[in-house]
Amino acid sequence: MFIEIHAIQNFAPSNLNRDDTGSPKDCEFGGHRRARVSSQCRKRAVREYFSQEELIPAPQRSVRTKKLAGTVAKLLIDRDNGRKPEEAAAVAASLVEALGVGFDAKSKDEKKTSVLLFLGNDQIDALASLCDQHWDQIVAESHKKKGALPKELISSLRCCLQGSRAADLALFGRMIAEDPGLNVDAACQVAHALSTHRVAPEFDYYTAVDDLGREDETGAGMLGTQEFNSACFHRYANINFTQLQSNLQGDRELALRGARAFLEGFIMAIPKAKQNSTAAQNLPSFVMIVIRDKGLASLANAFARPVDGGKEGLMADSVGALCKYWEKLGKMYGHENITTLTCVSTEDVSFAEPDKTPASNEVSAPKKPAVLKKVTTVDSVQDLLKEVMSAFGGVQ
Repeated sequence: MFIEIHAIQNFAPSNLNRDDTGSPKDCEFGGHRRARVSSQCRKRAVREYFSQEELIPAPQRSVRTKKLAGTVAKLLIDRDNGRKPEEAAAVAASLVEALGVGFDAKSKDEKKTSVLLFLGNDQIDALASLCDQHWDQIVAESHKKKGALPKELISSLRCCLQGSRAADLALFGRMIAEDPGLNVDAACQVAHALSTHRVAPEFDYYTAVDDLGREDETGAGMLGTQEFNSACFHRYANINFTQLQSNLQGDRELALRGARAFLEGFIMAIPKAKQNSTAAQNLPSFVMIVIRDKGLASLANAFARPVDGGKEGLMADSVGALCKYWEKLGKMYGHENITTLTCVSTEDVSFAEPDKTPASNEVSAPKKPAVLKKVTTVDSVQDLLKEVMSAFGGVQ
């Protein structure tokens, strides 16, 4: 079972996702320059949105960090077993080294792993518990010059990292090149957000006045330029619900909570870059969620020919282009694998009624494409989420 989400979102002048030069990210699509917000940026925004306790409790979330050793050491100290901080740090470092990841040679005061690790909070807690359980053994091995933890302990260590109830880890997956056995296949895919229209870079020339300058002083205290743009984006993501439930060790209820949290976060979360100077807090104008038995279909090609916004404006024309392309794909491939389509929009939305005209009596008459089992237009995002989750018989 797959859940797809499509959105049209128009942003005021902003710089939501910068490249290495500080310019808004862009790319070429359909032969024209488009504004772009990377999938990594979008996933980060969704993960930050997960921090709301009513969505996903902390024990069922993850962290991305190089500071695993310091985090485990702090947990050991907080458990107040009368152990010295330096001992806790040495034990935690030995445990992390046993993962085979290694430490960054540049990190001195605080040991950092050579790669960024994505770990469930429950996994980190399990590592600390393993340190508690085998404290004396790990301390003894850490004092040896070429000490290595016993194979049995290393096996227990890997077991701590092979199962997790962290919803975001189950959704976004994990790759550890040093130990592929600890990889987690992602249950969701997130596309780069692309503008539905052509975009050209714009520059803001700004100055700042020195408030304490003398009256005879002229000129600005500071000046510079920064690049920005304004774009209407098409956004797309999907969830493999079967994979999500499998990643969460078969816990269907938690998988439903994770799926709902992802859908809400995808709609509501906005990247934070340059927001203090642009306040581009613009929510989507159109959201469509499709539930499929199998198969996936991005609608990005609805905008291979750029929308010009000359008819009803960028938002309305973008929504119209997406709906028309959806209908074309339906006529070409049919809808037999699609269970439901639910949408909410500030713009007028119209999906063509299924053709109910009787087919020709001829035996060779072409077969009509299968029609959708259920199409629903709702009034609010909350109604949208309720409708979608009710299709799974899950959380509202």
